[in-house]
Amino acid sequence: MAVEWAGSGPELLIAIDREGGAGLRSQLEDQLREAVREGRLAAEERLPSSRELARALGLSRGLVQDCYVQLQAEGYLTSRPGSATRVAAGAAARPVASTPETPPVPPRHAIADFRHGVPDLRLAPREDWAWAVREVCRTAPNTAFDYGDPTGERRLREVLAAYLRRVRAVAAAADQVVVCNGMAQALGLVLRALAADGVDALAVEDPGAIGSTTEQAHAAGLTVLPVPVDEDGLDVAALERSGARAVLVTPAHQWPTGVVLAGHRRQELIAWARRHNGVIIEDDYDAEFRYDRDPVGSVQGLGPDCVVSLGTVSKSLAPALRLGWVVAPDRLLGALAHGKHVADRGSPSLDQLALALLVESGRYDRHLRRARAEYAARRETLVAALATHAPGLRVTGLAAGFHAVLHLPAGADEDHVIEQARRRGVGLHGLARMCHTPPTEPRLVLGFGDTPRRAIEAGIAAIADLLVSGS
Repeated sequence: MAVEWAGSGPELLIAIDREGGAGLRSQLEDQLREAVREGRLAAEERLPSSRELARALGLSRGLVQDCYVQLQAEGYLTSRPGSATRVAAGAAARPVASTPETPPVPPRHAIADFRHGVPDLRLAPREDWAWAVREVCRTAPNTAFDYGDPTGERRLREVLAAYLRRVRAVAAAADQVVVCNGMAQALGLVLRALAADGVDALAVEDPGAIGSTTEQAHAAGLTVLPVPVDEDGLDVAALERSGARAVLVTPAHQWPTGVVLAGHRRQELIAWARRHNGVIIEDDYDAEFRYDRDPVGSVQGLGPDCVVSLGTVSKSLAPALRLGWVVAPDRLLGALAHGKHVADRGSPSLDQLALALLVESGRYDRHLRRARAEYAARRETLVAALATHAPGLRVTGLAAGFHAVLHLPAGADEDHVIEQARRRGVGLHGLARMCHTPPTEPRLVLGFGDTPRRAIEAGIAAIADLLVSGS
């Protein structure tokens, strides 16, 4: 299918040499023929109007019209009254392979996909975001359209610091905030800053986010050391034995088990960091979505001198916005600012200002309340469906976020259950793939963030026997 360009004069690369011996019309004809033969101009693609091409090349319109007539006679171009001049359907001698137009790909899982880590993209506040962008474009000074501070727009850093103090009990000032392109860049910048400071190993939770974290650590030149997680969160005694000087934790809602890092473990973790001049990297990935208990404050608030806090709007708004932040101790700020400058000279300024306006206006909080209510309803739907179709199976990790952990019967084969469910049109995801060391029990991670309530019910009903039998 040919691309349809808007307007009457899509640009076309033609170079006319007025100093050479060839005539102007000959040059134009030869270059258009070659463009068709080489596939730069595809079959059915529209050419600029004779008026636009003449203006762009500084030629007479009559010369261009004569050229088009000649190439039509040769079969390279075609034209109908009232329609643009186009490349003839069979003109190209060496056509460029084109991607055939294909129908929409059907869902991989016809009934339900309990994938995790993704919010409901239908809840993205499109109108609010469009309003914020329009307001910023209308009111921002001209300087906002220039390269900005690589650490982020001052206004957003002030707003984020105030928001995090209010909602997450983070001890933050604007100067401690570095705005990034999402969580992945934030973590990468921190790990490279730590490597430059002499850190050679990163301790990570086990189970945890194995793939992406391991890649980031290795890219920064760090060894990854798994540390077990129990019902109180990260085992700080095991962390002590690992010899690491940096650790990545998800204390508010451990990924993927969902446990909260206990109060005494938080104190032990801070003491470990200060004893070893270590750094705690706190991933606050879905702390906004808590249901059964009061919100859990940030570990950073207990030890701002040794904790780096990472946050993002990927879960609260949408991953496509690619906006996140780092709140860091003074000793890392210089390296983070330099790393961000080298990486991309700063995240998009207008998007940063739009996010600041969204938070300041109260629309961000309003969106979170709506989203939280919807996820809570889906959580209840999942719990009810499991109670009906798979009674007796334990469900944990439900206090926050939008995933739960389902404990399968002892001896169940995780991979077999997942494969059988796939054949029935239901997507399941095993916890074993998130473990560095083999797990002691089979478990599934059931995401409900991007799974509608009706699909949750139908999906659990379709695989009830698999869950109960574990085979």
